[in-house]
Amino acid sequence: MAAVVERVEGRGCVLRGNDIDTDRIIPARFLRCVTFDGLGEHAFEDDREQAKGDHALDQEQFAGARILIVGENFGCGSSREHAPQSLMRAGFGAFVGQSFAEIFAGNCTALGLPCVTLEPGDLATLMDSVELDPEQSLVLDLTARTISSRAGTMAAGVRDGTRMALLEGTWNATAVLLEAGDDIEQTGTRLPYVAGFPG
Repeated sequence: MAAVVERVEGRGCVLRGNDIDTDRIIPARFLRCVTFDGLGEHAFEDDREQAKGDHALDQEQFAGARILIVGENFGCGSSREHAPQSLMRAGFGAFVGQSFAEIFAGNCTALGLPCVTLEPGDLATLMDSVELDPEQSLVLDLTARTISSRAGTMAAGVRDGTRMALLEGTWNATAVLLEAGDDIEQTGTRLPYVAGFPG
């Protein structure tokens, strides 16, 4: 069974702005890779180049952050799975925002990366707190559905099915399939259209 994801703890990185799409998260020219290795260094590459060192991912106070704090409709645009792959390989283990594009959130769940939402006022408070004190540790607790920081403990929104998949370790479809290997083989022997094929 895949590892359960009950909580993610670490420093936060604030990335302000709404409707940040997957084309910005990982530019199209990096989609030609055979594996996802090395994608982390290219996360937000064009945005970072334009910001000339002033992008959140290049700011020293956010170096090594584990939780990315974003705005509304994060991960919209094309459905490229390279986007969460690049962010995971850049060191992020969870995302907190006002809302997430559905496909992006689904791709995150398939990697064991929680995407949780906060009410606009709570999100603004959390962003301000992390920017004022980037050394503080944040705790995302999926069991309690909360995120805690020096600004307090806030209710975090997450879909029931997504939450249970992360808490039970069933987010990794490949691991679930491999674990059921014997049952699949036994079922196959009872199906004439499978059992009839030569081995």
